[in-house]
Amino acid sequence: MNGVLNERTRTVHKHETGATALHTTCGVTFDLDPDKLREIPVEQAATEYDARRCGRCFDGVGGY
Repeated sequence: MNGVLNERTRTVHKHETGATALHTTCGVTFDLDPDKLREIPVEQAATEYDARRCGRCFDGVGGY
């Protein structure tokens, strides 16, 4: 599954279904600079960038 990685916070979010831009399920990336965001597989974000999953986008995860 692809997600949207916020490179600044190292948080990966679920990509909003049907969205063409880097919009996320939780909406937190709506106003962020797209230069700091990248579409990437969720597992790759976790392993290569040590990113944590957004608690609003993913069930069973606490925090942001």
